[in-house]
Amino acid sequence: MTGNYPRPALVCNGQSGSHDDAMLAEIVETCRAAGAPLSAVFALPDDDIPDAAELVRQNIDLLLVWTGDGTINAAATKAAGWNGAILPLPGGTLNLLSKELHGDRPAPEILTDALRGNGRRRPIPTIRSEGGDAFITIVAGPATRWAEVRETMRQDGLIEASRAAPDALDTMLNAPGVAVAGHGRAYPAIILTPTARGIRADGILTEGTADVLRHGLAWLGGDFRDGPSEEIVSGETVVLESAAPISLEYDGELGETASPARFGLGTSAVDFIVTA
Repeated sequence: MTGNYPRPALVCNGQSGSHDDAMLAEIVETCRAAGAPLSAVFALPDDDIPDAAELVRQNIDLLLVWTGDGTINAAATKAAGWNGAILPLPGGTLNLLSKELHGDRPAPEILTDALRGNGRRRPIPTIRSEGGDAFITIVAGPATRWAEVRETMRQDGLIEASRAAPDALDTMLNAPGVAVAGHGRAYPAIILTPTARGIRADGILTEGTADVLRHGLAWLGGDFRDGPSEEIVSGETVVLESAAPISLEYDGELGETASPARFGLGTSAVDFIVTA
């Protein structure tokens, strides 16, 4: 399904370390030039993320979410049941969902395609669990401590991150691992990815110094999925087990759950625009 969207709105975060006033101005101008000036701007943290009722009240038909993956998750969750569509734009650290839906492209280029109708509107596969839904990935296991190091580096710099890295390394290598029920082997982390065919579970590998180094670099410098891993299983339901509570990273946000933990394949309750 394609179409034009005359009443877009924008969610952004002016206090994010990735915020760029020049890019914001370009997004605003791209909408104006396409004949669809922004009808509303929800600027976090002062404004709330709009829910479905607020989007209907303001007659919004396209919600541009120019933030990190965690905020995109929150916006899609609050918009559940709304008859408009969400357009994730790269505005965070990793921008994994934007890359999945649009490729590694700048926000104005993606936005221009969407406003011209050069995109497909559809729900996307998700992972559902007691702790919440994930639209991109869930990482489960002690290696998620590297996410804290990455956040420290983003906020406080490399020196502070280097002080936190030894604890993350020790946890990844020595804390109780996590396993897929019925598949035996425990891993420092298991990455769950929603696909149209099921939830894919990949275990990260740390069988030597090179593997450990590659994982550290993947977590700190880019996509944590780039580290060495192996596919364990794919299915509509995945159950994870551990001898300890399971640390989680949902779309970039940290959490924890008891073992065993069940994860099921779902579908987003709101449509997304895909331009890739």
